[in-house]
Amino acid sequence: MQLHFSKMHGIGNDFVVLDCRQRHFPLNATQIRALADRHTGVGFDQLLSVEPARDPSCAFYYGIWNADGSPSGQCGNGVRCVAAWLHREGALTLGENVLIESPSGRVTVRLLGAHEVTVDMGEPVFEPARIPLTAASAADHYLIETGDHTLEIGAVSMGNPHVVVTVPDLHAPELQRLGPLLSGHSRFGQGANAGFVQRVDRGHLRLRVHERGAGWTLACGTGACAAMAVLHQRAEVDDRVLVELPGGTLRIDWAGPGHALWMTGPAAFAFEGEWTVPALTA
Repeated sequence: MQLHFSKMHGIGNDFVVLDCRQRHFPLNATQIRALADRHTGVGFDQLLSVEPARDPSCAFYYGIWNADGSPSGQCGNGVRCVAAWLHREGALTLGENVLIESPSGRVTVRLLGAHEVTVDMGEPVFEPARIPLTAASAADHYLIETGDHTLEIGAVSMGNPHVVVTVPDLHAPELQRLGPLLSGHSRFGQGANAGFVQRVDRGHLRLRVHERGAGWTLACGTGACAAMAVLHQRAEVDDRVLVELPGGTLRIDWAGPGHALWMTGPAAFAFEGEWTVPALTA
């Protein structure tokens, strides 16, 4: 079977987008991993499917799968790419607020330009059971054991779980080890995206993210939202923050509890292609 796809990225966080508006999602976990292989497949951080909405209040649904074949609940850079893809298909209009449905619920998208999208990511969730994180109660700081180290972390859900660690140096060698350890830590029942954030000033952060199911990425949209939200809860940043990632910069706006968090950034098309789906079983 030949599978047509679009290759896209949001500041380097790259995706394969499949049009499933008139057919069922065609791949199993083994085939997703084969497609994700950067040597023998196409390569991506996440796979996105555009499908008919389950929720009648939404225009479309999008599914999300990590490079290891596991499903994901939300992807900030991915939803911007879905919106830009839908605009190219003639399904979204510039300047219009549109509800689309993710695996973790509804999101509002608005195209500021053909390749610039702002997204209502909902209100950050700090309740441990909903992240999920094993902890007695919600707190701005938690202590977590990683081998022979005790780290001070923040934790939040942006539709997927995030651990946030403030560091003075994003190039410190120990981060290469800590990223995978935190992503798979036993206190996070579903794993977590591990973000290491350097605070430049109240309106500027630098960030690196190790994503569960994908590893180190050039950018993570929900990670940028999570880092801003955790530091905002600690009164360390303002209501508008630029988050600089290895692949580029996102703008995050959040006025605090009771308000939705908005993420703004680009979405880019790389190329179109056809991939021969291997006849594999799950």
